[in-house]
Amino acid sequence: MGRLDGKVILLSAAAQGIGRATAIAFAKEGAKVIATDINETKLRELEKYPGIQIRVLDVTQREQIENLAKEIGRIDVLCNIAGFVHHGTVLECEEQDWNFTMNLNVRSMYLMIKTFLPMMLKQKSGNIINMSSVASSIKGVVNRFVYSTSKAAVIGLTKSVAADFIEQGIRCNCVCPGTVDTPSLQERIQARPNPEQALKDFLARQKTGRMATAEEVAHLFVYLASDESAYMTGNELIIDGGWSL
Repeated sequence: MGRLDGKVILLSAAAQGIGRATAIAFAKEGAKVIATDINETKLRELEKYPGIQIRVLDVTQREQIENLAKEIGRIDVLCNIAGFVHHGTVLECEEQDWNFTMNLNVRSMYLMIKTFLPMMLKQKSGNIINMSSVASSIKGVVNRFVYSTSKAAVIGLTKSVAADFIEQGIRCNCVCPGTVDTPSLQERIQARPNPEQALKDFLARQKTGRMATAEEVAHLFVYLASDESAYMTGNELIIDGGWSL
């Protein structure tokens, strides 16, 4: 018996990093997983896992989301993981950086929830899990201006949805990781003028002496997706190795 037996779970950004680890963890616990991403090549690597089916999806495109919803008869858990990390202060954030980040990190969640929530309301049950970050309203982080702004908005979005629909059987929580060792992070490190120093800087702020693994964050998603967390809604769950202390 798996912890997620019989549950239909839809998640975004499943091609790599936390999304990939979470999709695999969901499937191992017995869920029927609909894994989406814009990267079809990487997404296809998930097809070898029993219980996972893939769909190419751009979560910033309303029409694509609505077309996917027409294919799905039931959804128990919606996981909004897609996001982008911009490096810089407010002075280094151009308007196009602001628009791109807010569109992907916040508006995409609005579109996904607005599309799939009515399905959950009809069945009188549903569970929404959003990806936020410690870099948000939880903690001020240097050179993360628009990213932190967007992730603070995700916390507000999460609490609002939870408050509005708690009496209709809907739960909504968000996960707030610290620094996680993912392909995305490694790309950002290599893009810095001094990658070796950038890696040292990331590790220096981790009191545990290491970054989290994507699999460790995936464990938290499994808990939130399961009935074990049935009494939790409207929460931001921090998994940061003590960074926010």
